[in-house]
Amino acid sequence: MPPRSCPTARQKRLGAELRKLRERAGMSGSEAAAYLGGERAQISHIESGRYGVSDQRVRRLAAHYSAGDKHLVDALAGMAEERTKGWWDDYRGILSPGFLDLSELEHRATYIRAIEMLYVPGVFQTEAYARDLIRGGVSDLPTAELNARVEHRTRRRDIFDRPVPTPFEVFIHEAALRMRYCDASTMREQLDYLRKVSTWPSVTIRIIPFEAQITSSVHSMLYAGASIPALDTVQIDSSFNSGFLDAEAQLARYRELLDSVESISLDTEESDQFIQRIAQEM
Repeated sequence: MPPRSCPTARQKRLGAELRKLRERAGMSGSEAAAYLGGERAQISHIESGRYGVSDQRVRRLAAHYSAGDKHLVDALAGMAEERTKGWWDDYRGILSPGFLDLSELEHRATYIRAIEMLYVPGVFQTEAYARDLIRGGVSDLPTAELNARVEHRTRRRDIFDRPVPTPFEVFIHEAALRMRYCDASTMREQLDYLRKVSTWPSVTIRIIPFEAQITSSVHSMLYAGASIPALDTVQIDSSFNSGFLDAEAQLARYRELLDSVESISLDTEESDQFIQRIAQEM
């Protein structure tokens, strides 16, 4: 089977974690390949996500690397078993890979915490608001791609339709509620919808008012929890693509950022009243 030409972010992450285990064992790629009875290129392709790997092979490699973290090995084996395509695969070849990677990240997350400074969070955007926002950010976007982006954005709400919906906590700056990317009617509809989703069992929405003193550099981001903290991922917001961070120091820094923002945000009841007041001012 030829190598994948465009592995997903999750496939790359699995390969990168296997590479970390090998490097911690002080073993070369050639030595690992010899254990599998293959060439150095085989390990290179596995660690880049270009080759799929079975859960059994993950466990064999982990044992060969003397990996002692059973929870990590189990989690990596679980990632290797993920064979079913997700709804986001309907957009492969239509939207850039970053959009699909974000969908899968949200789908696999055990919980999500996010900060939005300038926009209503994408997963909670109405169709009309999303359409105006996307159209304003990318000039001359073909209608077919515009429609696909809007549809993809609304389908991300699939994570709330499960028997056990994904816990999602988001801190939204007041600026995002007042920025006018659309007409007043569309914005009021969006704010009303935001209040509606705040009543969903797994959703927590808290507002950062202008008057709150921000003591550190805050920007939009999404923190996706995994089955174990070592596999958590941070997605940095971008209008055109998605960047992912997973180094231990980076994860710790963004956890601290989320905690600092939580300390200056309104509580859920105050936030609901705040959103309602802004909507009435439109």
